[in-house]
Amino acid sequence: MSTERVVRTFVEYYEDRGHRRITGSTLLPPSGGPVLFTTSGMHPLIPYLAGRPHPLGRRLVNVQRCLRTTDLEEVGDPTHLTVFEMLGTWSLGDYEGPRSLDWGYWLLTEGFGVDPGLLHATAFGGDERTGPDTASVELWQERGVPVELTVEDNWWPSGPTGPCGPDSEIFLWTGEGPPESTPTRDDRWVEVWNHVMMRHRRLADGSLVPLAQRNVDTGLGLERLASLLQGRTSVFECDVFEPWRRLVPGLWPLDEPSLRLVCDHLRSAVVVIGDGVRPAAGGRGYVLRRLVRRVLTVLWRDDPSRGLGDLPDELVPHTLDRFRQDTDPGEVRRVLLDEERRFRRLLERGRQVLARPRFHGSLDEEDFRYLHDTHGLPRDLVLSLRSTG
Repeated sequence: MSTERVVRTFVEYYEDRGHRRITGSTLLPPSGGPVLFTTSGMHPLIPYLAGRPHPLGRRLVNVQRCLRTTDLEEVGDPTHLTVFEMLGTWSLGDYEGPRSLDWGYWLLTEGFGVDPGLLHATAFGGDERTGPDTASVELWQERGVPVELTVEDNWWPSGPTGPCGPDSEIFLWTGEGPPESTPTRDDRWVEVWNHVMMRHRRLADGSLVPLAQRNVDTGLGLERLASLLQGRTSVFECDVFEPWRRLVPGLWPLDEPSLRLVCDHLRSAVVVIGDGVRPAAGGRGYVLRRLVRRVLTVLWRDDPSRGLGDLPDELVPHTLDRFRQDTDPGEVRRVLLDEERRFRRLLERGRQVLARPRFHGSLDEEDFRYLHDTHGLPRDLVLSLRSTG
């Protein structure tokens, strides 16, 4: 099942159940929000989750591009990406969690053909603030799906304050042979879908108050689901990465973890640039800068002559088209090459500065502040230069 067919099947399934498709936003959330980038489909909908009527009604479905830097160090494993697309559904004060879970079960098993025997669920077990999510547990028991109770793993916050509530997550078995153990004890259970019963608002003092309406917010990673439905062992082998897997290894021979990082970070950088971000010393621009420099660090580790100017022409427009962006591919390449030149100059200056006798021994906080404030050398770059000699 191609990724495009996954999207079409998902959206049409929920449209048949009264949901209206809304247009996904860019990676840039509304100003004044708690995050630099959109990390899930719910961020643009926070006003409506809080009770404002949505112009398209109380049942919504969409496809939203997202960026998560919290998973940056995990990129390269079989399931994590920096920029990805999320399939989402919402009930804004309409139906409750059990109906959402039931629809999710039937879509996975009948719509996508997943063997019910390969499913496992988790649900909120309750804590001192609120009781267990018995309604979700009962739904899973009715469907014959084993369910594991947790506390922290099944409580979803939108941030330090704001909408929150218990969630129930659906996992798919990816191991050889029959399923074993539970999701918290065996990482061969891969999370594919999270259903959040958004009923509370967390205040600054940590207390919970009821939301004006009881919502359901679900999110499902598109590339992760597609890779599982396509029988692939990682998200980097699903069809959206086909041109990257075909072209990059011949250009830059890399081990598998490095190949995955380079493909992910370059693809993510293209999308971030496509949404109007440019490299900078802070904020969103620093996230972009960090992505590009992590790629260059990997490429230059074995061969300093490698450069982003060699990137095949097909990859930038392919990625922009995939994420429905109309940015000029030439502009994206210009931004990448400008950042590469800037980073080369910074590395050359950094090596000269760190060669001074003052910096031959261990560095203290005053040294790191001086290197950053006087020479523009951030701590992570200093540590990298010292580790590579």
